[in-house]
Amino acid sequence: MRKKSFMLRTLAAGLAVFSSVAAMGQQQGNLSNDEWLKDLTSRITLNGYAQGGWSYQDPNGTKTNSYNLKRTLLWAKARITDRWSFLFMHDFSSVVQEFYTDYRVTNDKAMSVRLGQFKHSYTMENPLSPTALELIDVYSQAVLYLAGEGPDPLNGVNYGRDMGLMVYGDLLKDHLHYELALMSGQGINRKDQNNQKDFIAKLEVKPLDGLRLVASGYLGTGCAVGKAAWNPDIEVGENYTRNRYSAGIEYKTRPYTGSKYKEARPASVRAEWLGGKDGEVGSRGGYATFCIPVVDALDVVASGETFDRNTSVDGWDQTNLTLGLQYWYYKKCRLQLQYTRCLCGDMLGKDYNWLQAQVQVAF
Repeated sequence: MRKKSFMLRTLAAGLAVFSSVAAMGQQQGNLSNDEWLKDLTSRITLNGYAQGGWSYQDPNGTKTNSYNLKRTLLWAKARITDRWSFLFMHDFSSVVQEFYTDYRVTNDKAMSVRLGQFKHSYTMENPLSPTALELIDVYSQAVLYLAGEGPDPLNGVNYGRDMGLMVYGDLLKDHLHYELALMSGQGINRKDQNNQKDFIAKLEVKPLDGLRLVASGYLGTGCAVGKAAWNPDIEVGENYTRNRYSAGIEYKTRPYTGSKYKEARPASVRAEWLGGKDGEVGSRGGYATFCIPVVDALDVVASGETFDRNTSVDGWDQTNLTLGLQYWYYKKCRLQLQYTRCLCGDMLGKDYNWLQAQVQVAF
């Protein structure tokens, strides 16, 4: 019942914003029906994508293979005025993901404000769309855990999103980007369980075309929704320190011109080092991911990443080495094939193989 009530409230909020767009269109000179409809449709854009495929694993000698539908997202963005917009996003394979409003305070891009539920700023990878990232499993282990994507039982499954308020903008002719956010800390579609709010800061410097230097930090207080075997001292319902940091670099070449598909065709390398502390337990890890176009519409993808859930106790670390191909058959649509060798610490079991194939359709 709570989920149904939340969905109805969210839908009502979205309809209210869309209604305001319609009202504005009618107020602009008493437009005719055709003119009003044209104005309304020019202000609302729809986007979506689906990712599904097949996976094979053999952890601890147990072989499994299955088809999967990972994501089916659709979102609508309404441009209410030249400065004010609203976005609503739903994943039909899980839950409502985002609903927020943006308002640009200054005439340029120096300051904007965002209020609602959205992907937070911590790490380089977390704010990026799965349609643009190279790995089928999308994010590295460290990002998945530390950004709250899901594998941290203390924080629960939040898809790297939270509710809150953010101020962001671009300065120095877009060479400097900043984001400052005050977030609930409890994750998506969930009431805050304590009175503390989490603070997130990110700074991006772009000294050269294609080069980004990024640092981000997270200061927060979590309220545990589950138990973690590698952090047994934190009980369900208990407040605990939840801090994180990250530093990374990304470089993209000019887009590869040999392909008839003009989007997403540069060679790129992205690397980041991350760490955090939950209560008294520290964790850290990092990744380096490469994407290199080789022939028309075909890329080679390679990645190495590692993550240690508890730096004080041996055996909670895992290293993944991935090699694969991706073929862009139409603009944002691609086929992916990747092999990963998973090297596990003693507490996580034996090393194993992971083979994945995926198709992505996006518009």
